[in-house]
Amino acid sequence: MSHTGRIHSVETFGTVDGPGIRFVLFLQGCALRCRYCHNPDSWDTAGGTLRTVDGILAEIEPYVDYYRRSGGGITVSGGEPTLQAPFVAELFKACKERWNLHTALDSSGFCDPSHAEELLKVTDLVLLDLKLMDRFGHRQLTSQPNDRSLAFARHLSDRGKRMWIRRVLVPGVTDAAEDLMDLGLFLGELEGVEKVEILPYHRMGEYKWRQLGLPYTLEGTAEPEPEEVDRAYRMIEEGRRLILAAAH
Repeated sequence: MSHTGRIHSVETFGTVDGPGIRFVLFLQGCALRCRYCHNPDSWDTAGGTLRTVDGILAEIEPYVDYYRRSGGGITVSGGEPTLQAPFVAELFKACKERWNLHTALDSSGFCDPSHAEELLKVTDLVLLDLKLMDRFGHRQLTSQPNDRSLAFARHLSDRGKRMWIRRVLVPGVTDAAEDLMDLGLFLGELEGVEKVEILPYHRMGEYKWRQLGLPYTLEGTAEPEPEEVDRAYRMIEEGRRLILAAAH
């Protein structure tokens, strides 16, 4: 059975969503409403453009040599790509069969792991966005608690999946020392975490909120300084060290 997917946008030479140069496919639809989202136009599950797997493969093909020579591949992001897990699974499988491309899934983990099982079988790397460890704060930030995301992280760990953990650093919102330490403690309990990425908050998508008639509640929030980003890395690493030391 061939699946169609609802596509938000495409980037053919992505360099920040996984290793190497990548074809980055942004899917339509998301259950979260992150206050800092730079693509609020991707939330609507009925929006976007319907595309077939074959159509996407034809768009990837001219660039395959660049992706392979750079150690890159394909990344599917969103929105939330696990909402369209059967489509992404078919696409990833075809990319592997045709070109043996590296596959990466950029996700918040807000899904039932069983829904994504076939997708994970053909996923080499998961870029997992853990937005906040505090459950109440996570609900205030995204409209949903973080139970599913944390359960998904544990599921990936149990399966031995390679993970890059991401945190968008928003001053005054996601940068509390305690929460960053808690993230490090949590990561210290997981297998397969190869990298932690701090993504500095930016306001490049703010205009889209205005276009959609949505209130942008982070107006006036400053982008973090480099030393604030460095501090976040240190706090997370300190948490990981604590849990690893306790294990020994």
